[in-house]
Amino acid sequence: MKSVYLKEPNDIKIKQIDKPVFKEGYALIRIKSFGICGSDIGAFRGVNPIVSYPRIIGHELAGIVEEIGENQAGLKKGDRVVIDPYLWCGKCYPCSLGRTNCCETLKCLGVHVDGGMTEYLLHPAHMLVPLSESIPWELAPLSEPLTISIHGIHRANVKAGQRIAINGAGTIGLLAALASMAYGAEPILVDPVEERLNNARKLGVKHTVCIPAQNAAERIREITNGRMAEVVMEASGSNQAIRSCLDMVSYAGKIVLTGWPKNETTLPTNIITTKELDVLGGRNSKNEFGEALELIDSGKVNVRAVLSKLINIDDVPDAVRELSEYPERYLKIVALTD
Repeated sequence: MKSVYLKEPNDIKIKQIDKPVFKEGYALIRIKSFGICGSDIGAFRGVNPIVSYPRIIGHELAGIVEEIGENQAGLKKGDRVVIDPYLWCGKCYPCSLGRTNCCETLKCLGVHVDGGMTEYLLHPAHMLVPLSESIPWELAPLSEPLTISIHGIHRANVKAGQRIAINGAGTIGLLAALASMAYGAEPILVDPVEERLNNARKLGVKHTVCIPAQNAAERIREITNGRMAEVVMEASGSNQAIRSCLDMVSYAGKIVLTGWPKNETTLPTNIITTKELDVLGGRNSKNEFGEALELIDSGKVNVRAVLSKLINIDDVPDAVRELSEYPERYLKIVALTD
């Protein structure tokens, strides 16, 4: 079968590998579609220290059950599913709390172990989520980045009527803005790329701030009549953006750090104390695929808005190279296997 194979950084190609063999407790999935994520680009560039090589990449996945044992997750052959890509141990302290997304030995497909940019994937049966017939294959993989966005919203316990400032109008940030609107909150989207903000405004995001032309903290102060944002979500991974969260957030507010910075960020903890802030990590997602799929199926979150390009599996190596060199050209590229 075909796979998208990274022999080493900057060496990506389509490679024929053996089709996996079914075993009990797992399901053999015929992959129908997958998204290209920023972590895939990081693996290609060789800048992610937790990626080992060679590696088959990909963790935003949807497909059809080809083979599965009896009484496995209520699924049967022929069912449409999306894949939860976060493999947890079930034994460590976070897992005992149900916080499997931060398992001490967490492994993500395409990062720590081989991923699903293939024609077939063997995956634990209990980590498959039923997919409605009404959600087309090209949109199904977008449920995974949407789970990341709504997990950040859940971490901050965002409520209707609150203002949530979001640093970064990429896929995660834009989906977070759309999801927060679905829940009755008011997003303020901050990004240095005016084109991304224009796209957000077309989707109903009322408040946008283009930095550095506009001062984000001053603009948020105007929008909120001096209160500042009750919640700030950092979705860019920029050290400067992380620091700016402390200036955007209200007293007694919450900050959720969802982006992955490459280096440590120095923060003035006196501001955290003075404002008595809750600073929270937002890693991956947990049991949020069902919610994400409902938001997509109902049309409450228009994930098609982040779908920039649709390609075939054979085109993925070239698409990864282009995304690595020109990341501003696309929000999300999705590939179909046939």
